[in-house]
Amino acid sequence: MAARGTRRQEREYALQVLYQIDISGVAPRQALALFEQCFTQATEVRGFTADLVTGTWRERRQLDSMIAAAAEHWRIGRLPKVDLNLLRLGAYELATYPDLSAGVTINEAIEIARRYCSDDAPTFVNGVLDRIARVVGKKVQPHESLE
Repeated sequence: MAARGTRRQEREYALQVLYQIDISGVAPRQALALFEQCFTQATEVRGFTADLVTGTWRERRQLDSMIAAAAEHWRIGRLPKVDLNLLRLGAYELATYPDLSAGVTINEAIEIARRYCSDDAPTFVNGVLDRIARVVGKKVQPHESLE
């Protein structure tokens, strides 16, 4: 398993590629190849990043339904694209990776939101992903702080 810092970088790469796909309409594999080609530091684009991108994009309709149900008083179409793709990424990870704790997934999403989203986004991401974690049967353990 990759170290935490490496996993965060891979999540950030995945967010950037998902945003590119969402904006440009390019296919996930093409977007991954383009990202790797343009950013020479993106040597980790193959493993975890590629799985996050292809899986999140493939399951985006189901993920959007989960997000819409968990994001009270928000419509998917009104969410900023970066926020939406970060929520998709976190929801996919919560639903797909039983070996990763909900607390780690949510904390990572919060930290990425602090870097790429508005000032209010970390709290919003925390609340939405916490609700999704409960829906998919992942509980945040008491020793896992969420902020």
